[in-house]
Amino acid sequence: MFWKRKEASATVPNAPAAAPGVLTGPPLKFNSVEFRDGQQSLFATRMTTEDMLPILPLMDEIGYDSMEMWGGATFDVAVRFLKEDPWERVRAFKRHMKKTPLKMVLRGQNLVGYKAYPDDIVEKFVEKAAEAGIDIFLIFDALQDLRNCETAFRAVKKAGRKIEGSIQYNISPFHTTEQFVQNALEQEQMGVSLIHVEDMAGLMTPQAAYELISALKKALHIPIHLHCHCTGGMAEMAYWEAIRAGVDGVDVCVSSMSMGPAQPPVESILAAVRGTSRDPGIDLGAFKEISDYFLKIRQKYAGFETKLVGVDVGCLKHQIPAACFPIWRAS
Repeated sequence: MFWKRKEASATVPNAPAAAPGVLTGPPLKFNSVEFRDGQQSLFATRMTTEDMLPILPLMDEIGYDSMEMWGGATFDVAVRFLKEDPWERVRAFKRHMKKTPLKMVLRGQNLVGYKAYPDDIVEKFVEKAAEAGIDIFLIFDALQDLRNCETAFRAVKKAGRKIEGSIQYNISPFHTTEQFVQNALEQEQMGVSLIHVEDMAGLMTPQAAYELISALKKALHIPIHLHCHCTGGMAEMAYWEAIRAGVDGVDVCVSSMSMGPAQPPVESILAAVRGTSRDPGIDLGAFKEISDYFLKIRQKYAGFETKLVGVDVGCLKHQIPAACFPIWRAS
């Protein structure tokens, strides 16, 4: 291992502002996930590049901290089902997005596949992804075994790009706040730029969000971002408690691409922090045209839509990731 273990030691008319003093801290950052986890959770990642490009100039003006638009299932689906070149998608996004950093999800040693690849393949893939236009690599291992991330971390550093480390949130005797903090500390020592907390199944309660984010903020010296799915009906409450605890950023979708198994709507979270120190000053009205665009686009992919349009409290028991539901239906 190449690190040493460290023990855990915008304005909308008539929208009321949050009560003064409720929130403290710097402006909250927002990460757009419509083109990756949003569409993967809603309609099995079937959106084509052609349907993505027209709205990019508007989204580039919003002021997102990043846009997650590649990696995970997007590579596989582009090749197998859409008959597209996934590399060209990145290059096309980069031509349209002049202000917003592009992010990809990388499965550690598995890259965007379903098996472990040799180190030289991992290194070359990261090199080419950076050349194509990826600015941030969100790297995770499903087993939370950081040995499976070492090569990817080194490759991203060599490419001069940003590493976003990840914690996979689960509920079990093993997955404790202390264990999550220890894992995050090790990633900080490995050189990640921030820690991404991934609640992929929508399990996180508001209390758990406050406890975990508070512990991470106390232990780490790097930013913390939170990613929740609305499957269990608690994501927006979890975001609020995380914001109170000092989380630096959250993953969101525009309203017409939100909720169900996807992420909370950016408009609602923005309205919730309006008038506080956490208000990023983004105009909520700027999302109207973007939301209308996606509302029309979704009609094209209705055949791939998950049947889950509300809440599935069963996720608290089965803990199945939200993105699996539309994929199963499409299969």
